[in-house]
Amino acid sequence: MIGVTSKTTNARTLASDRGAFTAIDLFAGAGGLSEGLREAGFNSLYANEIVRRYSETYALNHPETVIDHRDIRAVDAKEVRQHLGVVRGELDLIAGGPPCQGFSINAPVRSNDDDRNHLFRDYLRFVDEFYPRAVLIENVPGLVSFEGGMTLQAILTELGNHGYQSEVRILYAPHYGVPQTRWRTIIIGLREGQAIHAFPVPAYEAPIRVNFTSSFDGRNIVALPGEVELPRFISVKDAIDDLPELTNGEAGEEIKQYRTLPQNNFQKAMRVASKGVVNHEAAKLSKINLDRLSHIPPGGNWTDIPMDLLPKGMQRARRSDHTKRYGRVNPDGMASTILTKCDPHWGAYFHYSQDRAFTVREAARIQTFPDTFHFTGSRVEQYEQVGNAVPPLLAAAIGHSLVAVIGAGQRDLKKAI
Repeated sequence: MIGVTSKTTNARTLASDRGAFTAIDLFAGAGGLSEGLREAGFNSLYANEIVRRYSETYALNHPETVIDHRDIRAVDAKEVRQHLGVVRGELDLIAGGPPCQGFSINAPVRSNDDDRNHLFRDYLRFVDEFYPRAVLIENVPGLVSFEGGMTLQAILTELGNHGYQSEVRILYAPHYGVPQTRWRTIIIGLREGQAIHAFPVPAYEAPIRVNFTSSFDGRNIVALPGEVELPRFISVKDAIDDLPELTNGEAGEEIKQYRTLPQNNFQKAMRVASKGVVNHEAAKLSKINLDRLSHIPPGGNWTDIPMDLLPKGMQRARRSDHTKRYGRVNPDGMASTILTKCDPHWGAYFHYSQDRAFTVREAARIQTFPDTFHFTGSRVEQYEQVGNAVPPLLAAAIGHSLVAVIGAGQRDLKKAI
């Protein structure tokens, strides 16, 4: 009946069997958000993702979840709820977010004519039908400034109209153990007038550079650490240094052995239940890029490359511009935001000690996907899935905060009864 799988499930049974909270994931991608929520105690009953390859990766890694790859605009939310055996009001969480291209500060054109900008209304159809205890919407920081904040205000207003008190924060992924400079706008709504105290508190310190609108409704919405001493951020070397060495263009065995024993708690966590390293093959750099790379030290970038080796456009650029392009990442620092391809022309995606670009597995580690999470499709498709994902550790931090709030609400309800 639904998408890739045809299993029938029941929210009460799964929650009881696993001791888990229940959720559904819309605009699910390859499953980064669900992966983190699972770590926090949420069992994803259903996921909708229109891109077939993404939904196949999701299904491979979440075999217990009903996967639906139909266009969400054509999906009957009531049919889904009944198929899952969920009573209205029983579900704990609806999570997800509309495609970010129409909102992104990096997009060349941001137009209100882009139909993708209105897909949150289909998200709200599911909210109406399921009436969950909480809702979670994630997007890019550019959502805050899009159309002067009117799109964000419309989302908050609509959530209020549908029975949810909601709030918004911009979260910095390194504050939650993610070794890259990635920001996400997070909207959380709680039903029945519950106060919003569901945003996670930063657990790590990290240097911050804000290059987007960070105020909304007259106040700063960037979540910052409190006045406490926190451990230092997770570095790139902390994240990937135990993975096998590769030469430029090397594929090797499909499943590889780790280079070392786990060197820190991050690597231990990523390797839980792993039987080896997959999705770890080095793309082949061209000779000109290898020549460029030979001049770049760890932490360096295009300004270290001799002028005659630079692309024509970069030869005309100011030395202070594009500081991440053709970057060899600083092993003791954080990575550039992982995009949909580790193209050195767009960021610091050269390995700090090996003469090649990051592999899919290294990009996935930097996104904090566990090593047991396997990506399907071509290497290009795998990079896209990784780059478009919500970092699971960021999702887990949000999930743990939601569990505390939802669990407290359930306990209060039992006391009242």
